[in-house]
Amino acid sequence: MTEPTTGAPVGTGKDSFLSRLSTGTGAFDILKPRRVYYIVAIGLVLASILIVLVRGFNLSIDFAGGTQITVTPTAGQPVDRAELSRVIADATGDSDVTVQSVTSSLQATLPLDSSTGEGARQVQDASNAISETFHLPLSQITASQVSGTWGNEVSKQAIISVIVFLIAVAIFIWIRYEWRASVAAVASTVQVLIITAGVYALVGFELSPATVIGLLTILGFSLYDTVVVFDKVQENTKGLLSLNRRTYAEAANLAVNQTLMRSINTSLIALLPVAGLLVAGIALIGSGTMKDLALVQLIGMIVGAYSSLFVAVPMAVDLRTRESAIKAHTRRVQQRRAADGLLVDAVGDPVGYTTPAAGARTGKKKATSGSAAVSTTKTATATDAAATGDDAVDAAAPPARPGVQLSDLESGTDVFAAPRPTRPGVGNRPKPGARPTGKRRH
Repeated sequence: MTEPTTGAPVGTGKDSFLSRLSTGTGAFDILKPRRVYYIVAIGLVLASILIVLVRGFNLSIDFAGGTQITVTPTAGQPVDRAELSRVIADATGDSDVTVQSVTSSLQATLPLDSSTGEGARQVQDASNAISETFHLPLSQITASQVSGTWGNEVSKQAIISVIVFLIAVAIFIWIRYEWRASVAAVASTVQVLIITAGVYALVGFELSPATVIGLLTILGFSLYDTVVVFDKVQENTKGLLSLNRRTYAEAANLAVNQTLMRSINTSLIALLPVAGLLVAGIALIGSGTMKDLALVQLIGMIVGAYSSLFVAVPMAVDLRTRESAIKAHTRRVQQRRAADGLLVDAVGDPVGYTTPAAGARTGKKKATSGSAAVSTTKTATATDAAATGDDAVDAAAPPARPGVQLSDLESGTDVFAAPRPTRPGVGNRPKPGARPTGKRRH
């Protein structure tokens, strides 16, 4: 009827929290508060959309257009980025100046149209100020006009790429798993994009082509984590309808438990180099392109790891459990457990039995509310979840089945196997000097 569980049984107290988390035997009820996950996800999406609409993006020169001034310092005479930004702002009267390091030179961008007479005069004033302040010849200071056409074209191509990507993903997951998983995966991926865009707009970093490229890269990371969990769910639910051990939701919850530590480890390892890239881009190199790419990847990986476990899988489970076949199977499992007086944890593993009180067994006393006693050796979570309604906890009550001891449940002994039948007087070993009591087989 049951299968042996992996690792130590839940509730023995012998394994630590981290040990059960790493081995997937923690039996944490991760999918139970999925309505809370949905509320959090919807709230973050709405807040992100509101931030984008109200605050907007800080468009880089590639999208908004402007002037780029490149300064090549003389060997042995470095140019400070902050000082260069101040000199250009004083000369042009525009404080919106961004300076970043590019190989052996510095690039300053500012929203000036140097193609007009006024813009050309301001750019010339800035070049003269840079030459006087840092003692550089004008030949080492160049200015060029940047149009926003290229950035807009990149944005259009990126939007088309995202749409094609989502359609391809939906078709693949539909074929590989089912349409419910496809809907959940696409919804989770779209949520990651929206929340990442909202946080990016809130921080105020420039929206550059590197940002768009970063958005495309986090799609693959988020989807990869989601597919791994879906694959484990499919493995745990294969042939489930022909068995009466677990419900579909419990099997899916077991899959999340088994892949939770893997998802955490993968996310942490992936975040470390991205965080280093962000620190280097902001503090050390001052490269706008580097920090733009690192920030969008950092946000996307964090949101993607959360979304794959707490949005995609719960949504797919909710859609699947609405099927009539899954509902009927859940009722059969629950009826079987009620008939056997079996208590289970969050992943469907047995943890104990319920046993009726003495009056209810003999029929001399009418059972009333609170008359059923519960015998369990598992955690309080599993016991409280199972002992609801008319059940009360009584650890001293005897087990419901003869010969089943509480120590057997704690040690993981298969207490559900039927005892081997024996016939009185047949096959019994006689005492020394006594004659056999049964017939000898020839």
